[in-house]
Amino acid sequence: MLPPRAPDSPLSVLHAVQPGDGGVARVVVDLVRDQIRAGTRVTVACPPGTPLADAVRAEGAGVHAWRAGRDPGPGLVRETLGLARLIRTARPDLVHAHSAKAGLCARLAVRGRIPTLYQPHAWSFEAVDGTTAALARAWERFGARWADRILCVSEAERRTGEAAGVTAAWSVVHNGVDVARFASDGPPRNPAPTVVCVGRLCRQKGQDVLLAAWPAVLADVPTARLVLVGDGPDGDRLRAAAGPSVRFTGAVDDTAPWYRAADVVVLPSRWEGMALAPLEAMASGRPVVVGDVDGARESLPPAHAPLCLVPSEDPAALAAALGRLLGRPELRERLGREAREHVLSSFDVRRTGAAVAELYRELAGVRGTEHREPIAQ
Repeated sequence: MLPPRAPDSPLSVLHAVQPGDGGVARVVVDLVRDQIRAGTRVTVACPPGTPLADAVRAEGAGVHAWRAGRDPGPGLVRETLGLARLIRTARPDLVHAHSAKAGLCARLAVRGRIPTLYQPHAWSFEAVDGTTAALARAWERFGARWADRILCVSEAERRTGEAAGVTAAWSVVHNGVDVARFASDGPPRNPAPTVVCVGRLCRQKGQDVLLAAWPAVLADVPTARLVLVGDGPDGDRLRAAAGPSVRFTGAVDDTAPWYRAADVVVLPSRWEGMALAPLEAMASGRPVVVGDVDGARESLPPAHAPLCLVPSEDPAALAAALGRLLGRPELRERLGREAREHVLSSFDVRRTGAAVAELYRELAGVRGTEHREPIAQ
């Protein structure tokens, strides 16, 4: 058993994270930065050599190499035991597990012995079908007993969990973005109307739906150009399906210049908790078109939904929405101004950090001074 934390000592938090890139990593980096500035003692367990590991180390967090893959598999026992060792080494007052894989391993490793916060960042069972989806739902229902709180990034994500039979103590804290970082100096001055999609090239983000819609967009706006920013497992297949009006940038260190270069930003996801890319685009003063999945409606200004929210996996509806905005520059400018004001008022990352910090204080106080170790080997 670990000694109790002194009342005047700083709170100690361990973030267990898999994946080490993409939107989840950006959320974790923002949280870590805010927590270190507030005096929290922060440790991050994540795959080594990832953008996340480098970024949180630069912020001053302790970083432990946790060699975990994205998907469950034969290495699950090794990954869980490895995380248990890291937790014993870090001796945190609270464990914050991000995404399905880390949530699985952390809850198995800790099993309620340390206050545990699980943040799905979109539910695992939405990414799969059939028997695999049924097993994922069953695990989420069972594993909820080992989370003191499940933190969702949208009310829609919470409702999806409840509909799947997950019974938990819930909190909802919307994702936030650094509004100063994404500020722009006005609309772009492109020689041709430009649509930008920022996201990992994978089934979740729906770039295949966007490419299926693109010929209809070109029929309305023949000079339009599409830029896909990011890389991922579907990159080769998407490149093979794209025409000459589509550009692939690959992975980039900074997405902000691409938002500023866009007339419209699009993210036709199949599932999300609450995607960061639309929030970042709106912080840049750009109108967004998004698939109607968890968190999408909550992220938009309410008046924008009829124009900017389209059914998931519907290329015709997506093409119609993009063509409508590309053909009306004055509408784009108005929507962009309203979008930035919306993010400033509701999705500033500082609000997110403050809400999570309050949740930490609540959970750390639930157990008083009792603090036991995770499972031993």
